[in-house]
Amino acid sequence: MKQRMRTGIRGGTRTGIRAAVAAGLALVTVATVSGCAFGRPRVKVPVSFPSPTYSSSYDASASPAYEPTYSPSPTQETYDPDGRSDVRGSGCDFSDSLRQFTYTVSITNPSMSDSFSYDMAVNWMKAKPADGKAYGLHERSITVGPGDTETYTAKYTVNQSSIGQFWFTCEITRAHKTRL
Repeated sequence: MKQRMRTGIRGGTRTGIRAAVAAGLALVTVATVSGCAFGRPRVKVPVSFPSPTYSSSYDASASPAYEPTYSPSPTQETYDPDGRSDVRGSGCDFSDSLRQFTYTVSITNPSMSDSFSYDMAVNWMKAKPADGKAYGLHERSITVGPGDTETYTAKYTVNQSSIGQFWFTCEITRAHKTRL
């Protein structure tokens, strides 16, 4: 019987390989931690930015290059000729006994210095269907003083003897504003 003897790399060679692998790992770890293993861009952060410098070349004794040759006139208030924003309506109604539409209109002049004439138009419109047809129209011009409010009742009488049930709305379709 033949015996085999195991000759191993037990002592020297195997220990040397382990030592080489450990040294390699240690070298990679040190290189990675110190930033040498992988190329990372180095960023230089400035400590502070320089403050801007200003230079002034203003001479207080020099005369201006442009002088106006007119004196400004006092400014007048501007106004929108569409005065519907100055107008409010309330109490849209129809009286069966009088066969009459009514609508209370209040006009407030926002100017504190000017009087205005308002050319008003009030329509009583068909509501169902809302097809743009008017049952009646009331027109009137009214003057309103500075800061004042004028109120009046717009009326329109229907010329039919009997009117069935119907739907209507009241609309202020015009309030043209003219300065007096």
